[in-house]
Amino acid sequence: MNSEFTIAVHCLVFLSMKEDCMANSEDLSHSVGTHPARVRKVLSVLRKHGYLTTKEGAHGGYLLNRPSDEIKLGELYRLVAGGSLGPNWCSGESGSPCVVSSNMRDVMGGIYDGGEEALSIYFDRISIEDVKHRIGKCEGISKSMNELLRQDKD
Repeated sequence: MNSEFTIAVHCLVFLSMKEDCMANSEDLSHSVGTHPARVRKVLSVLRKHGYLTTKEGAHGGYLLNRPSDEIKLGELYRLVAGGSLGPNWCSGESGSPCVVSSNMRDVMGGIYDGGEEALSIYFDRISIEDVKHRIGKCEGISKSMNELLRQDKD
């Protein structure tokens, strides 16, 4: 799994939660906690594929271009992270006299492909709106815990 997927989800959720649904790359990178250039790289891909539009000028920024309940994590995963479940290197060597070595790469490739497909199907069931609701539940839990802690001190 690569971090571009998390950055993409984070930025889209952030934009969906903003009143005016617009933010610049500095705002987004501050929220994500990484360098603005890294965020802009992911935002460029999202813009190219129609998830975002941009508004130029002094008060410009990125705007969500689709309803958050229509954007599925599976689409984003395939767009920015597809194929990253498998390792960059796999043991074994084709043509080796060792039966394990000569077949390991193909067998593990098939296993990783199956995992990739299962993960993609799972992510297809989760929308940006769903992530936003999960964050809202966490926020509610955090507020409840803080209230309990304050009551315990009194």
